[in-house]
Amino acid sequence: MESQHTEWKEVWRDDYLRWVCGFANAQGGRLLLGVNDKGQVVGLPDAAKLLEDLPNKVRDLLGIVVDVNLHTEADLPYLEVVVQAYPNPISYRGHYYMRSGSTLQELKGAALDRFLLGRHGRTWDGVPLPQFSLADVSAPAMARFRQLAQRSGRLDAETLAHTSVDSDAHLLDKLRLKEGAYFKRAAALLFAADPQRFVTGAFVKVGFFESETELLYHDEVEGDLFHQVKNTLDLLLTKYLKAVISYDGIVRVETFPVPRAALREALLNALVHRDYAVTAPVQIRVYENRLRMWNPAVLPEGWTLDTLLGAHSSSPYNPAIANVFFRAGEIEAWGRGVERIFAACEAAGSPKPVLRYDPYDMWLEFPFDPAYLKALRTGQRQTEQVTPEVEAQVEAQVEAQVELTATEQLILKACEGQASTGQELLVAAGYSQRTGNFKRAMERLLSLGLMAYTLPDKPNSRLQKYKLTALGRQWLHHKNKV
Repeated sequence: MESQHTEWKEVWRDDYLRWVCGFANAQGGRLLLGVNDKGQVVGLPDAAKLLEDLPNKVRDLLGIVVDVNLHTEADLPYLEVVVQAYPNPISYRGHYYMRSGSTLQELKGAALDRFLLGRHGRTWDGVPLPQFSLADVSAPAMARFRQLAQRSGRLDAETLAHTSVDSDAHLLDKLRLKEGAYFKRAAALLFAADPQRFVTGAFVKVGFFESETELLYHDEVEGDLFHQVKNTLDLLLTKYLKAVISYDGIVRVETFPVPRAALREALLNALVHRDYAVTAPVQIRVYENRLRMWNPAVLPEGWTLDTLLGAHSSSPYNPAIANVFFRAGEIEAWGRGVERIFAACEAAGSPKPVLRYDPYDMWLEFPFDPAYLKALRTGQRQTEQVTPEVEAQVEAQVEAQVELTATEQLILKACEGQASTGQELLVAAGYSQRTGNFKRAMERLLSLGLMAYTLPDKPNSRLQKYKLTALGRQWLHHKNKV
C-alpha cells in the first residue's frame, strides 16, 4: 500500500518532482515508477533513459541527490527513486511540499512559516521583531511580572529590584527576550499593552451559546498574556459560569461546574502553547451544560493525542513565552499541564474533560455534572416556592434590611405590571447596552428572591423573561407606603 514513505506512479512526469520534494521535506521515501495504483508492476518503457536523466533533473531543479535504481518483475522494468530526508528546506519552483501520510501537501501561510522556522532551528516566538521597542513595554505588565516572579523565587532579587527603563531592558535581556538589537516576538505578547499591534489575533474571545449556532452574548479579553489569563478567568467565574450555593455551617460555599484550578490550567495551556502564526484568537464557548475551549496548536513532531494524554516530557511550542511564565511561577516545566487539568477535575468530583486534536486545532471540553445542573435548576425554582409562613417571617427583614440601589429599584418597578425581557429592563434602568453595573443589579435581585425567571429551567433561553416575586411585591408595597 501507499504510505508515508511510498508512492506509486505508472509513468514519469516532471510534475512528480513535487513528490520528491515532499519526501525530502518529510521523513524521506520511495517513488516507484512503472507501478499502478494497485501496487502492480506494469512496466516503464523509457526506464533506461530515465535511469540516466532523473538524478540530474532532481539535482538541477531541487538541489538534492537521489538514488535511482532499476528493477524488473516478470520481465517488466520499473524504477525506484529513493529520497533521503533533508534537514534544510527543499523547494520546487519556489513552492514547498511535504509528504503527510499518503498525501502530498503544499505548505502555505502559517504552515510554511512553521516549517521554515523549524528547519532553521527557530521557533515563532523567538523571531526578532524590529517594530517592538522599550517604548512599547507596559509598566503595569512589568510590575505584575516582577510581583509574580518575586513570589515564585525563580529569578534573583537583584534582577527584580529596580523599575527604571534600564532595569526593564536588563530584565528582558535576562529573560532571553532579546536577540542582538531587537526584542523577540514573545516580548510583545508578554509585555506590550496591546499585543495585537504586533500580532494579529492575540486575544481571547468568550461567548455564551444557546445552541451551536445561536450566540446570546460575548466578550473579548485583550492585553498582555498575564492580563489575559487573569481577566479571562475572572470573566468566566463572574459572568459565564453560575455557581451552586451551599453552606458549611455559616460559611457560604460556591461550587462551579468547572474547578477553578482546571480552568486556570486550561487557559495557561491555551495561551502559552498556542500557534500565534494563526490569526484566529483563543475561543471559549460556554453552553448550558458544557464549556469548550479551542486554540490553534501544533503537537511536537511524532506526537499523537495519546502522547499528550500520557506521561511526556516538556516540549513547549513557544519556549520563550513558556520560560517567562515559568519564572513567574504560573506554570511548571515538566510537561504536566494536561495531567493537572484532569487531576483537578477528578479531585473536585467533576466529569472527565474531553480532549480532541485535529491538525492545528486543539479542543478541550468540560462537560457539566448532571448533579450540578439539577442543583442549579432546583435553586432557581426555590426562589418562587415561598409559602405564606415564610413570607411572614422574612417580610420584616426584607423591609428593614434590604437596601436597593437606584438601578435595582428601576428594574424591580419595571417588573411590577408584567413579566419583562432583559432588554426591556435594560431600557427601564436607563441603559443603552449591558454594563457590569446592570448585570450586578439583575443578579442581586434574583439572589434576594425579589425577582425570578419565567423559565427557571432554561435561564439562558432567548425567550426568558423576568417577573416580580411575592417578596418583590412586598418590598415595593413597603416602599410605596414610605
